[in-house]
Amino acid sequence: MIQVLTGIQSTAAALDAEHTRLDVISQNIANAHTTRDVDGKPYQRRVVIFENELNQAMNGDSSALPTMHVAKIARDGRGPIKVYEPGNPEADAKGMVSLPNINIHEEMADMISASRTFEANLAVVKNARSMAMQTLAMGRH
Repeated sequence: MIQVLTGIQSTAAALDAEHTRLDVISQNIANAHTTRDVDGKPYQRRVVIFENELNQAMNGDSSALPTMHVAKIARDGRGPIKVYEPGNPEADAKGMVSLPNINIHEEMADMISASRTFEANLAVVKNARSMAMQTLAMGRH
């Protein structure tokens, strides 16, 4: 029974990580046309960097089960997209407007991937719960 619960804890960590990934993808989509972020520059795409705690276990702590978690949310290193719009108030002297480095198609593909991964982990939790309930039912007979 302890093994089943431990598996649920690991899967719950993966669910939390994928939830964060979905939030970041949603922010990227929402800011696809934001030409001025809080720093005054075009919004820069964010990406979620995952870390598997197995890496930490290999560096000394062997008691922990491998789980997935968000190590950090980083800015994508790609520069802004330059578009020629001389009438735009955001245009520079050459008529170029700097737009966020966001490709909606890429974001949608990432969202589908994250959503399916979330659903798969949720199915693991449901199956583990079902197995635990069946184990408890067997103990009553």
